[in-house]
Amino acid sequence: MNLNVYSEIGPLKTVLLHRPSREIENLTPELLEKMLFDDIPYLEVAQQEHDVFANELRKSGAEVVYLEKLAEETILQSEVIKHNLISDFLDEAHISNETVKDAVLNYLLDFDNDVIIEKLMSGIRKDEVPYDMTKNLTESVNADYPFITDPLPNLYFTRDPFVTIGSGICLNQMSTDIRRRETIFSKYIFKYHPEFTDQQIPFWYHREESTYIEGGDILVLGDGILAIGISQRTEAKSIEKLCKRLFNSSFKPERPIKTVLAFHIPSTRAFMHLDTVFTQVDYDKFTVHGEIEGPLAVYAITPGVGGSISIKKEVDSLENILTSYLGRKITLIRCGGGDKIIAGREQWNDGSNTLAVSPGEVCVYQRNYVTNRILEDNGIKLHVIPSSELSRGRGGPRCMSMPLCREDIY
Repeated sequence: MNLNVYSEIGPLKTVLLHRPSREIENLTPELLEKMLFDDIPYLEVAQQEHDVFANELRKSGAEVVYLEKLAEETILQSEVIKHNLISDFLDEAHISNETVKDAVLNYLLDFDNDVIIEKLMSGIRKDEVPYDMTKNLTESVNADYPFITDPLPNLYFTRDPFVTIGSGICLNQMSTDIRRRETIFSKYIFKYHPEFTDQQIPFWYHREESTYIEGGDILVLGDGILAIGISQRTEAKSIEKLCKRLFNSSFKPERPIKTVLAFHIPSTRAFMHLDTVFTQVDYDKFTVHGEIEGPLAVYAITPGVGGSISIKKEVDSLENILTSYLGRKITLIRCGGGDKIIAGREQWNDGSNTLAVSPGEVCVYQRNYVTNRILEDNGIKLHVIPSSELSRGRGGPRCMSMPLCREDIY
């Protein structure tokens, strides 16, 4: 399972998904804001929709691998790996008392590997663990809170915890506390899973960094060009760190990153990540939310002298910037056709968040029918998936997928 992603649109060969599970059913209205949700998806239907998504990817020729299965296979490698992963997870779950933490660890170790991973992902309720929580003052004070470890309902958005860039991994420091434990699974998978242990995988970023960055803000545009959003969830300082490592790494790939375009987008939930406002669908075509077209500030970052970076600020339209750096005339396909009402509605349901399975062929949500029709009018082949429940998490097909391998097209 070689890592190889040098574009957004190269034919998709291997892709990582997470099938929504019981973590969704551990959402309650009181927890929605904390868990970064606006509504509670109906799990059974969400799983059916996700299965359609996975099958469409398979029909396009991609191998689908699941986060939960890779994590299970990873802890199968040794009892030490299993113990360490659980311990790391519990250390970051804000369990205040060591006795409670030991009780949870022993509780988990009694289960098979698949159940351990499922419980870590779905959240562990206080009434599951055979320990009297009233013996602990903190737990007594917070007796009404149902969880020892919180659920991870955002896990089905596999785009954010890490990013495949070239033959390496950007293992992200997530911007919100509720999502930071998601990256523990990726850390152990790339370090200990037998599919990856024989590879010398460079890590362009580490989850222990002091500044945050998320995968939805990183687009591998191809021919040595990256686009990264300075956004609600990605800091400028993180982009600087990433650029220096990409430009100067001893693991320099055959096709090095030459330019990083840092797009400064509004720091709001509506513009959460760069890929919520534009994604690439073909060599010369992008979907776009009209409000991001510009003029906007873009910082072109290139290698400097002695391991430094060079930064050039430009203020221009998105179309002109992409045309200039990609070396071809770019067509922007507006979400909702640019109609303010339609665009607002379909953007809320990720009308601009598409996943390319090959040049000119993308996965989209069924409910964004106006944008989908416009994509087809522009010659784009669609894989349309149902989305009444998946869309409640505020993420589209690109958000729900992490390509591990694409065919080279540049």
